[in-house]
Amino acid sequence: MSELSIELFWKRREAELLPNKYSSEHSIKYNETYAIKADAAPSWGGSKQNTNPEQALAAALSSCHMMTFLALAAKVKWPVASFEDKAEAHLGKDPQGKMCISQIDLNPIVKFDQGFEIDKAKLEDMHERAHRYCFVANSLADHVIVNIN
Repeated sequence: MSELSIELFWKRREAELLPNKYSSEHSIKYNETYAIKADAAPSWGGSKQNTNPEQALAAALSSCHMMTFLALAAKVKWPVASFEDKAEAHLGKDPQGKMCISQIDLNPIVKFDQGFEIDKAKLEDMHERAHRYCFVANSLADHVIVNIN
């Protein structure tokens, strides 16, 4: 199987690491070249200028759903012209009372080539299949391994 990785870097800016008195801004590098600034969500003291883990997870799920949808649509020769989504991650608590992303809403809008129409039930079924086969969606339960170095 593939090994996919990122590089993360954080450095303390303050004299001491004290609760609620340090910056969580950090950088995440993809493919050894592309870097983004990341931070906590604004409601947790992070900057709106940076992405946050909750957005990144919603983006990963949305992107995976889209790519899976396109692969399935291509197999049945649906002429997809464009795909848009506005994914929203919601913070909440799990049944044990721990903070979590309790829900991610995907809101895809699929447009087809002129003259092609598909009924709503078939489109909904294709989105259901895309969700079922999406690698990220299938990983959101408990498949996390924390390797302490």
